[in-house]
Amino acid sequence: MEIRGKAAVITGGGSGIGRAVSERLASDGASVVVADVDSAGGAETVKRIESTGGHAVFARADVTSEQDTRRMLQTAVEQFGRLDILHNNAGIGTGAPGYPLVEPERWHLVIEIDLQAVILGTGLAASIMEKQGGGVIINTASMAGLYPHRQDAVYGAAKAGVVNFTHSLAVWSAEKNIRVNCVCPGIVDTPLVRRGLELAAQHGLKSWMPAKIIQPEEIADAVVMLIRDDSLFGCALEVRPTGRHVVDPRPAPGTKR
Repeated sequence: MEIRGKAAVITGGGSGIGRAVSERLASDGASVVVADVDSAGGAETVKRIESTGGHAVFARADVTSEQDTRRMLQTAVEQFGRLDILHNNAGIGTGAPGYPLVEPERWHLVIEIDLQAVILGTGLAASIMEKQGGGVIINTASMAGLYPHRQDAVYGAAKAGVVNFTHSLAVWSAEKNIRVNCVCPGIVDTPLVRRGLELAAQHGLKSWMPAKIIQPEEIADAVVMLIRDDSLFGCALEVRPTGRHVVDPRPAPGTKR
């Protein structure tokens, strides 16, 4: 999909990956709805975009709320006339000391934000996109959703759910002309990760310390690739410090599953 002239909604757009993606899409010519529960952070992202000549508006949204999610998506339709791109990016971790020591209320919230909100947002956006003739949905998963993540098992389980949800939509999304893919970053330099690294150090989890931390702009580049490459649907894109790798769940031509 060509990005210029399209309308995009980015959740978690007030900082980190969401801010980097919002700024990148705006610089590539998209009109952007920056959605976040953090009004100050979201407003700052909009200000940064507008300062470089981009077009963006802020929508305060709790992605666990169906009402907020509907309103967030409708903002794109009302402000820009359509909804072409949704990036389900908002997320949290349980934090140290991790499961099973973490309070149940916290890991319930992790699953609600990191997985259930992705399922909710995808379904609501798809109903709008189908009427328009198509669209693109990108979900932020994680390398923790592809490989064991002993420091935060609940976060890993939620992100594994995002990966499988994305894979499972491969055929459905192709039929609807709505491409759904996910990006699976390694450890990225975001406020969430910095807090996690501090907690890990406090609890002696030195093995979690990465040799190199990925920058949010690198994830924005990966998201743009997923948006532009019309051959990718139902795929997970790993982003490591050493490069990218596409995990394609579809069987090879001439084979069956």
